[in-house]
Amino acid sequence: QVQLVESGGGSVQAGGSLRLSCGASGVRVGNYCMGWFRQAPGKEREGLARAYAGFGSAYYADSVKGRFTISQDNTKNTVYLQMNSLKPEDTGMYYCAARYGLCVDNWYLENYRYWGQGTQVTVSS
Repeated sequence: QVQLVESGGGSVQAGGSLRLSCGASGVRVGNYCMGWFRQAPGKEREGLARAYAGFGSAYYADSVKGRFTISQDNTKNTVYLQMNSLKPEDTGMYYCAARYGLCVDNWYLENYRYWGQGTQVTVSS
């Protein structure tokens, strides 16, 4: 049984930082394209960052480029999202997702087979 469990969300003031974690069981994150997505209230879920096996290029949405960094620790089977210089518009539910094999060059949700339940991030001004 595959499980992705996000943690690390919370409330922070604008300009602050958070690090989200996504612990995986039933899959080896090193064999998967791992992605982070966000859903703000009343908005569609959007892709933020994706990477395969922690090497090669990571891809970021323009809205987070230069502020967010995706990484992973294969020994812990965990993927991280380091978020710096947070803005109120970064508020939302954050999800990690897994797709077997290489990442594809788009953010379509259906490309990811496994999803976590999400962790809430709230950024106040």
